[in-house]
Amino acid sequence: MQKGAIASQVHLRLALPCILFMLMSSLDRANISFAASAMNAELGFTPTQYGFGAGILFAGFLAGQYPSLYLFQRIGFRGWICTCALLWGFSAAALGFIQTHAQFYVLRVLIGVAEGGLAPGIVLYLSQFATERERATTFTLPALAIPASVIIGAPLSGWLLEVQHGLTMSGWRFMLLAEAVPTILFGLLALLYFPNTPAQARFLDDEQRAWLAANAAQRADRPRTNDWSVLRTPIVVMAGLLWFCLLCGSYGVIFWLPQIIHSLTGFSPLIIGLIGALPWIGVALGMYFNARHSDRTGERYWHVAVPAVVAAVALLSAWQMGPGLAAMVLLLVAGLGLGSAQGGFWAIPTQLLKPASFSVAVVGINILGSAGGFVMPQLMGIARERSGDFAAPTLLVVSVLLVAVLLVAAIRVLYRREIAALPAGRDG
Repeated sequence: MQKGAIASQVHLRLALPCILFMLMSSLDRANISFAASAMNAELGFTPTQYGFGAGILFAGFLAGQYPSLYLFQRIGFRGWICTCALLWGFSAAALGFIQTHAQFYVLRVLIGVAEGGLAPGIVLYLSQFATERERATTFTLPALAIPASVIIGAPLSGWLLEVQHGLTMSGWRFMLLAEAVPTILFGLLALLYFPNTPAQARFLDDEQRAWLAANAAQRADRPRTNDWSVLRTPIVVMAGLLWFCLLCGSYGVIFWLPQIIHSLTGFSPLIIGLIGALPWIGVALGMYFNARHSDRTGERYWHVAVPAVVAAVALLSAWQMGPGLAAMVLLLVAGLGLGSAQGGFWAIPTQLLKPASFSVAVVGINILGSAGGFVMPQLMGIARERSGDFAAPTLLVVSVLLVAVLLVAAIRVLYRREIAALPAGRDG
């Protein structure tokens, strides 16, 4: 039996389809950045109000994570992902019909509630199908959907804003509605596709299913107990803060980059979408190849710290360069750094998580990290409104990335202390 063949099947049959749901989630979450210019003018949003609306999604995102975990544990992955997709899909579609600020805020919160448990739920799900050696790559594959959603979604959103669709609604309304429909359709199809456990994975033979069930990073047959005390442990707190900083970097860019490009160039929405996709090509490449290299070498910490420094330096340099080819290249490099740091992240905290604490810890880390999506867009909106340009928002992103580097060093020290208490032979 070839273990590599099992991993390849898991990646192809499960991880890649999970990418599709993460992609639609990220697209329905971030496409508001392309609607922003026209929507703000039509509905009278100030930069601070738009930043609040972009970030308030993450209030729902945070509130929905543990309820989502319970739903996942009660009804299994298939029913859970269908329920989440239908809720956020219909809420995202309804954004195309809003008339007031309050409607915008409420629907953004509902999208957040539905999507809140998606990333940790997929991590928990795939941990039943991934061995310890393949942690970084398996957990990173679904995360590729975030940059993919911008690479695909940026030009798509720009095109939908301009396309002659023969309807009376505004272009931004049509875009939001059109991009929500696939979420609803694929949510229904999920009920027929995904196995809940390795024992139900028909794409594997009996021997492969038995081996995977016995050797997965998180075995499906273990009792689904939740050890809440793990939330007080230093590893969960510090890993959550690190994830917070890394996501602050991404969300600081994703919700404001189209407006930054527009302010610098005045290009059409389609061209802005194409240029805005460049950093996310770097994010996707960095996520995948850095995760693969981390798994191949077994090293985890430098694979997060060095890319975070690269991203910070590249963003700072791009801002100083101003509009031009050099700045575009630096944005691509910044994206490469952001993606590489995120691609190597999940292999760090999961090294010390015990089975009884795994689910609670993963969601706890993700809650702290996701708070970056709530905080960062609002801080950047305030900084933008008060400073009048994008210098202060850029420095804000650079600062949180440098804090991430310090946190990696602190977690490494903590890990050294923790590993000394474990039986000999445990490698991290």
